[in-house]
Amino acid sequence: MLNNKSLLITGGTGSLGTKLVETILREYPKIKRLVVFSRDEQKQFQMAQKFPESKFPALRYFIGDIRDYQRVKRALKNIDYVIHTAAMKHIHIAEYNPMECIKTNVLGAENLINACLEEGVQRVVALSTDKAAAPINLYGATKLTSDKLFIAANNIRGGNNINFSVVRYGNVMGSNGSVIPFFMKEKKKGVLPITNPKMTRFNILIEEGIDMVLHALEHAWGGEIFIPKIPSYRITDVATAIDENCKQEIIGVRPGEKIHEEMITSSDSYTTYDLGKYFTILPLKTLWSLEEFIKKFKAEKVIENFVYNSGQNEEFLTVSQIRDLIKNNNL
Repeated sequence: MLNNKSLLITGGTGSLGTKLVETILREYPKIKRLVVFSRDEQKQFQMAQKFPESKFPALRYFIGDIRDYQRVKRALKNIDYVIHTAAMKHIHIAEYNPMECIKTNVLGAENLINACLEEGVQRVVALSTDKAAAPINLYGATKLTSDKLFIAANNIRGGNNINFSVVRYGNVMGSNGSVIPFFMKEKKKGVLPITNPKMTRFNILIEEGIDMVLHALEHAWGGEIFIPKIPSYRITDVATAIDENCKQEIIGVRPGEKIHEEMITSSDSYTTYDLGKYFTILPLKTLWSLEEFIKKFKAEKVIENFVYNSGQNEEFLTVSQIRDLIKNNNL
């Protein structure tokens, strides 16, 4: 799929972006060009030590901010595919700096869409979050807006041979800023802070997230929001798995947090289909034949008012399973 193609990854020095680069260089040795686009020069410098251009001639490091339309447009010259991971994602920071979050997550998304249309990009996959479903914080609201922009972009592509799709998933296990690295640091104090003992979250391994991104890049028809079928965990079980001797101190839910995360709402159910490994939320009106899509992917429509949230999930990780995942993934 990516051999002899040029791919740009926005936010390419983040947790997912870095792993994407590693995976793509391994799986697609004949990729024509792989551009890491991000605004953090220190992370690019560090990443270049691990993946030097001398060893990986297809690799390019490009300093830039998705807020800067002209820079984005320049970076997209002769690019075939784009994976959009750049975002401002810390909930409390977004609440305190709302316009900064909007500039990156919403206006940055619009910049990328317009630049992709201008430069003749063929496929775009944008990363979303479970917090975009029925959002209660600004971060989730901006990501929902971003999702809407990317899906609607298919309507304005005109004669461009391009499609836009979205992947939405839960917390990436062990990613920067997630609960496991935080608990690992805190356990030295003998106390692990628990916001609410009933709290649950979806869990996805970074490799699973990458698989879904690459699946969307190859198979999307344009306008889909892909959602994986993944297990949940209870926050108290994560704390126990990390150190069962630590005291679990209840500190209360922080502003903008949910007790349970949701990826498909009952309102989404009317256009949601089960694809086997994934769910997909389709736009109300597709630009292609829905009947052909259903036949091609053996898609089955979910029942009316179906919801997919971490609290009502059919699969929960046990303490021992969480502990094994932490160990096996060097977290």
